[in-house]
Amino acid sequence: MKLTGAQIVIECLVEQGVDTVFGYPGGAILNIYDELYKSKDRIRHILTAHEQGASHAADGYSRSTGRVGVVLATSGPGATNLVTGIATAAMDSVPMVAITCNVGTSLLGKDSFQEVDITGITLPITKHSYIVRDVNQLAGAIREAFLIARSGRPGPVLLDIPKDVTAALAEYEPLSKEEINHPATIHSMKSIQRLSQGNMPSDSDIAKAADLINNAEKPLLYVGGGVVISQAYQELLTLAEKAHLPVCVTLMGKTAFPSTHELCTGMVGMHGTKASNMAINHSDLIISLGARFSDRVISNPTTFAKKGKIFQIDIDSAEINKNVPTCGSLVGDIKPILTKMLPLIQEKKKSNWNTQVAEWK
Repeated sequence: MKLTGAQIVIECLVEQGVDTVFGYPGGAILNIYDELYKSKDRIRHILTAHEQGASHAADGYSRSTGRVGVVLATSGPGATNLVTGIATAAMDSVPMVAITCNVGTSLLGKDSFQEVDITGITLPITKHSYIVRDVNQLAGAIREAFLIARSGRPGPVLLDIPKDVTAALAEYEPLSKEEINHPATIHSMKSIQRLSQGNMPSDSDIAKAADLINNAEKPLLYVGGGVVISQAYQELLTLAEKAHLPVCVTLMGKTAFPSTHELCTGMVGMHGTKASNMAINHSDLIISLGARFSDRVISNPTTFAKKGKIFQIDIDSAEINKNVPTCGSLVGDIKPILTKMLPLIQEKKKSNWNTQVAEWK
């Protein structure tokens, strides 16, 4: 069936399971807002007082629901007002799709009224950022955007659509749920392969990591937001309790482990507890799970954790050895990695190390 670009946007959002979007209208995006109004029984639109508020709302919606947040904005200042919210989502690995509309394709690159290169502006703070100049590529681009946003290490994706593309007609073919979740249906796989990481490490590499933990005298789990994103709560709890491993958390990792648990030492770093920071400084093996070693945690890299080795597990290979040197690493999704590692971990009783950490608490 033939639909306009604006209708294709709405149908693709419904297809992706989107029932709530945040935004603020403007001239360039009016075609999409017209179709959004006609589909108000399928998609709820939350109007904010400012586009920046809409981007933060989409970010918060994603964090609280686990779904991809969606924000809409018009050209020029509407689009640029999204930047802070997009950057926040990028820093904290939050899946978000930002849809902006630009001036018509014939006016691009001519300093037209409210024209801005929003794809160029957001390139450093998105997993992918591109402009759709052909209505025939629109459905595939939207599907790809959602897949990229939620795959591997999640993050924001920006789609910029010229106004004439939202008015142009193209054939639209809906996909089933099975087809939507199968990457082979997406029109461009190169970007998926490039931007979505998380291959499973080998059994031998996982076994070596387990041996490190088993042989450590003062091991410490350093837990970040990656555990929350992976939903590896039970695996983390089982690991900590089986080997009696103290657990310190980052701000993003606070909900990954019960704060009232006897093994939890609380937040680490500048705003952390004395127990967590003392444990970091005296541990002989720090096992990092989905944490990025930000400056608010490590402060001075040359003096951080000098008495111990650091072993890092993260879905993003770019995080390995980025801020601190490691003795080893595993790149992949934390939940399946811990699932494979748990049977290899030796069960241990409370040790002198646990007693020392408890005294610091």
